[in-house]
Amino acid sequence: MPLLSARSGQVARDAVHHPLFARCYARVSARAETRIGMGRIRERLLHGLSGRVIEIGAGNGLNFGHYPGTVSEVVAVEPERRLRRLAVDAALRAEVPVDVVPGAAEALPVKSEGFDAAVVCLVLCSVRDVPRALAELRRVLRPGGELRFFEHGRGGGRMMTFSQRALDRTVWPLLAGGCHLSREPVRALRDAGFELGPYRRVLMPEQGPVLPASYCALGTAWRPALRA
Repeated sequence: MPLLSARSGQVARDAVHHPLFARCYARVSARAETRIGMGRIRERLLHGLSGRVIEIGAGNGLNFGHYPGTVSEVVAVEPERRLRRLAVDAALRAEVPVDVVPGAAEALPVKSEGFDAAVVCLVLCSVRDVPRALAELRRVLRPGGELRFFEHGRGGGRMMTFSQRALDRTVWPLLAGGCHLSREPVRALRDAGFELGPYRRVLMPEQGPVLPASYCALGTAWRPALRA
């Protein structure tokens, strides 16, 4: 399947359309860089990456400024039109080559085994089909390729998990662009056949009130290498 560049003006039909949420997310996420320490999380998430990288659900491109110079290219897939336009602006300011393209996580518009690494950052909560999206990530990573993840999901005690599920069944996905609070990203990665490496649980914000979206995991996984 050909790669369509948002820079070139070749924009496919939008897989996701949440214009009000996109406008709010762009403002809130920019403030979160310093106010709740998301900038430091992005640094840790991307530190040490190299080669060709695919980022899924790039949003407004706040990761782009944190990629190290050892990365030769980033292909950033973003399905929402408004966020994709903001990501293109961010790509032009990045110190590594970034190509922003339309597409959905469940059907990535790139060739198989074409990337050394992949990045998912606060995106598995909102994809429509998590197993299919992770199968696509396995497809596009080379054998032994690395997956970096920072995702929120189920956490806390019984009352918090009850609240997360209740919100997921009612207003939260409508208000938050399809986001779900009670998914389990680490388990989903394991179920998809990734080899989990080191990861840590993180509360966001690290200092302040604990919210239904506060329970995060930051870590590394790999597509299994081919057996000899």
